Order: sequence, then structure tokens, then C-alpha cells
Amino acid sequence: YHYQDDATWPVRLMYEYLKDVRAFFSFVAIEHFFSWFGRRRQGEAHLLAAPDDAPPVDAVERPERFLVRKLGRDFLVATGDIEYAQAAGNYVNLRVRGHDYPLRSTMAALEERLDPGIFVRAHRSWLVNVRHLVSIEPLEGGEALLHMDDGGRVPCSRRQLPSFRQALAVQAPA
Repeated sequence: YHYQDDATWPVRLMYEYLKDVRAFFSFVAIEHFFSWFGRRRQGEAHLLAAPDDAPPVDAVERPERFLVRKLGRDFLVATGDIEYAQAAGNYVNLRVRGHDYPLRSTMAALEERLDPGIFVRAHRSWLVNVRHLVSIEPLEGGEALLHMDDGGRVPCSRRQLPSFRQALAVQAPA
């Protein structure tokens, strides 16, 4: 469109408005594309369901593996490889060998399915595999910071700390 001297101001205003709307929707579309690509690259985890035609090999209540989809391929991840889980809205992010895999589940549902002797609640939003725990750093106010073997740090609430230490005492070899 070329500006013309005889064009009225409403025509110019409409032209500028439509130009801005097109630019806005282009930016939104680009952002959605990159977020979709990032989610696809990150992957997603699923609980394995019972097979339709035969009894399950593993107990479905306490799965030994999770099905993880990443870059269009499916992988099985051992439950013991999960370092910790963090609640994130309607998802729980599973931390496995330095990568996060979102699992569409609640923290309470995941905690029921995992072995309570290995996975201990450290915070309302965190579940920790005690086999990957390196040390506990006490903080002011009765809280603690859990140092994991991958270098990650997980908060431990003041309310959960006594039961967390009790679970560690049970875990310790006699």
C-alpha cells in the first residue's frame, strides 16, 4: 500500500491496524511453534498399562519401568533411575540422568505407585529417590536442602524433615 495524499485518515488507520494485527499473530504462531518443538524434544513419560491379552510381567501397582517418548522414539526408563520428581501443575517432572520428563499425573498418585522404601516425600512438591541422595544441609527455620548425586538440590520442608530422616534410618544398612 502506498500512502496517497487523497486517501482519508480512516483508510490509513485501518491499514496500520491490520498490519499490526498480522505482525502480532505471526509472533504468536512462531512462539507456539517453538514451544511445541521444545515439548517434543523434551519428551514425555507414561505409566505402562497392563497388557490386554496376558497378565502383566511387572506389578502395575509398582511399575519397574516408565515409557518415555523423546524425539518420536519410545524408551523404557527404570524406576530406580529416577533421581527425584517435582510437581508442576497437572504434571510431575521426572528427573532421569540430567533430563526432565513430564508425566501427566499428580504427585500423590505417583507416590502411591512408587516403592515407599526408596521414594520419600521431601516436600509437598518433591519426591526423592534416597539412593541418589548425597547429603542433607540443614537451613535456618528447620528446613533442609538435599544434595543429589547429579548436583541437583531439592528442598526439604520443616514438616517433612523428621519423616524423611526416619525413612533414611530405615534405609541404612544394619
